[in-house]
Amino acid sequence: MLLKKLNIAATLVDHRRRKREEERERKRAFLENGGLVLEKLVASCNGRPIPIRTFSYQQLILATNNFDHRFILYESCAERIYKMYKGSFEGRILSIKVYDERDSFAKDLALMDIGISAKASAHKNILKLVGCCLETSIPSLVFEYAQNGVLADQIYISKRQGTPMLWQSRLKIARQIAHAIAYLHTGFSRPIIHRDIRQKNILLDQHDVPKLSDFSLSISIPEGETHVVTDILIGTMGFMCPSYIDTLMVTEKTDVFSFGMVLLRLLIGQHPFDYLHRSEDEYQPLKVHLSNHAMNEIVDPAILAEEGGAGLEQQLQAVRQLGLTCIEDDPEIRPTMVDVTKELRRIERSIA
Repeated sequence: MLLKKLNIAATLVDHRRRKREEERERKRAFLENGGLVLEKLVASCNGRPIPIRTFSYQQLILATNNFDHRFILYESCAERIYKMYKGSFEGRILSIKVYDERDSFAKDLALMDIGISAKASAHKNILKLVGCCLETSIPSLVFEYAQNGVLADQIYISKRQGTPMLWQSRLKIARQIAHAIAYLHTGFSRPIIHRDIRQKNILLDQHDVPKLSDFSLSISIPEGETHVVTDILIGTMGFMCPSYIDTLMVTEKTDVFSFGMVLLRLLIGQHPFDYLHRSEDEYQPLKVHLSNHAMNEIVDPAILAEEGGAGLEQQLQAVRQLGLTCIEDDPEIRPTMVDVTKELRRIERSIA
């Protein structure tokens, strides 16, 4: 009996010691991360830091039921750099982005995400950053909740469930995301290049309003410059501009190319042929495929089933041409995102 009591006492002492160590580690992380986040916010906001709310680690635990896997909304696939959880704070549903502590670049990615998200959150089509938790070794981010999930799950024929998204809804999403990207390019003294525009980084709220997200790979172009040359290639294959792959030079047209790929996928409703890595004997390049086939051979059948007549046909043709222009090999031929937004608005109104 005495031995049992001694074991229980030892266990309690060990538990309290671990709790004290965890508390010290959280305080250390809070101080270190607080300084880094403040520095990033000051640097990205021209010396005027934007105040954001701080959440405690205990609040994240309670909101996610100790990070229950059933609360996971999205997990970045191949690299598994972060997980997005659904959490409840004081009756409000929010999204919690938790970076993988094992990734050596995770802290840099999280800090960039915080800096750009805080700066750009004023735009209605950019996922709003509510705050962050500084008590984790890698800062965790808290965003508004996008109830309808990622765009990819809504438009890909192989993934979607229920009623297919209507063409006019797809067109509206394209125009709003184009406007958000144009805002990044033109709304600040140093243009922000997203560098990872794809369907999985476009979220939809309960009204299918699109929200551009994940600024962890973003980069700013210095004032007075038109480009920046990076040390390494970063992005998602299939969405990366060929000239960026060849030269590591990032410009506004890098995002234009990625957006063009998104626009064309909204049109065809599926993964296009991997034109960067397949020979013509196996698959025709995407541009050739879209240029040389009739609309009824490339467009999502759900769109073709809609009633729209000649007006719908004209819109589909116009979007196909715009998308192909956005993914031209020569960046100089591609339009700016401001011009893309104007053209999508014109197309949208053509049969409104």
